[in-house]
Amino acid sequence: RANQLARHLCHCGAKPGQRVGLCLDRTLDPVIAILAVLKTGAAYVPMDPVYPAERVRLIVEDAQCPIVVAHAEHQDRFTDGEATVVVLDGAERPWERESPDNLDVAVSPSDLAYVIYTSGSTGKPKGALVTHWNVYRLFDAMQPDFGFRSDDVWTFFHSYAFDFSVSEMWGA
Repeated sequence: RANQLARHLCHCGAKPGQRVGLCLDRTLDPVIAILAVLKTGAAYVPMDPVYPAERVRLIVEDAQCPIVVAHAEHQDRFTDGEATVVVLDGAERPWERESPDNLDVAVSPSDLAYVIYTSGSTGKPKGALVTHWNVYRLFDAMQPDFGFRSDDVWTFFHSYAFDFSVSEMWGA
């Protein structure tokens, strides 16, 4: 499913170096969408649907997201026309017609993986830019202390728009 969505996102203009917003409820969809965005070479920008509309608008504008993946319930937050909205649970699902094969997109460790917004000490949210290398280093540094194994069980407890979610998702 991630490959199919990634191909559709490419048709919508997703490419390496771009940022794609995500506004999805807690289902399997955020994980599929994150993988899809990464497969295009773009970086994901998570926005929790519980965020106030003003914060969501600020993030989309500040991160310069030309594409937003959202559930139908949240699509009205993006009606200003600034971004193409891909509605995952809508009646039309054109990505389901795409090939499930892996994409051939080169991604380097220095490429941006995600932009996560903090509360901001000034009251205005600030985007933290995180590369693929930063994510790798996190787990490489944690491995000696935690001894992660393939049979470990992980809990995806936090919102995917909170930085600790990275450990919960990619640790698994």
